[in-house]
Amino acid sequence: MTDASPPAPATDTPAPFDFRVLTVNIHKGFTSFNRKFMLHELRDAVRSVSADIVFLQEVMGTHIKHQNRIADYPQTPHYEFLADSIWEQFAYGRNAVYDNGHHGNALLSKFPIVHYQNHDVSISGPERRGLLHCVLRVPGRTTDVHAICVHLGLAENHRKKQLHLMCELIRKEIPDDAPLVIAGDFNDWRCSAHSILQKGAGLREVFVQATGKAARTFPAKMPMLQLDRIYVRNATVQKPFVLPRRPWSHLSDHAPLAAELTI
Repeated sequence: MTDASPPAPATDTPAPFDFRVLTVNIHKGFTSFNRKFMLHELRDAVRSVSADIVFLQEVMGTHIKHQNRIADYPQTPHYEFLADSIWEQFAYGRNAVYDNGHHGNALLSKFPIVHYQNHDVSISGPERRGLLHCVLRVPGRTTDVHAICVHLGLAENHRKKQLHLMCELIRKEIPDDAPLVIAGDFNDWRCSAHSILQKGAGLREVFVQATGKAARTFPAKMPMLQLDRIYVRNATVQKPFVLPRRPWSHLSDHAPLAAELTI
């Protein structure tokens, strides 16, 4: 008679969890050069991606003149209009404030947002920029997912300072072992962000990991510049993809990016 094999040691390691993220600069709901208001069509396109987390830049909170001038202009903030009944959770970070209203970054989530904060990273002058940091409670996980929606400055010296401020924020507020996704419009046509974020916060860009280079996203009709990005830490990239040219090329001046991630 032989001894029975010892029982396998218990493990608390959760099963892998897959989710999809989308990022797009919606240009305040207008096409390039503000020729046509396209927020209703944009909502349909965003829905079609079936993303769990949506990172949005240049989102209108309110605009009095547009509400009076445009017939189908939503009476609710654009992030609420886009979230509708699909994304029950949303957060908004107001950055630019002017006489007629304000705009900023927004995040839509199918997971509970347990905390969010908009960090002002404006450097100087009239250009206002922020980092919208959200903490998401993913089912079956004891460690929350952190998501930061980004829209950096047009001046290179401003962007570099903002990237270092982002790294400082990550070091101070986000646990080393927590899944982290940072997405948005980096305005980084020189591709300086890759090395700064990798050295300063251990982040890697999903398209660079998958294809060796960042995706071209601007201008949307004929993308030449690699302005929009998705960076991750403590998450595995399964499938990054640029979405089809149509209908996106006539919905905004930026092409969207999406990725399948696993934690």
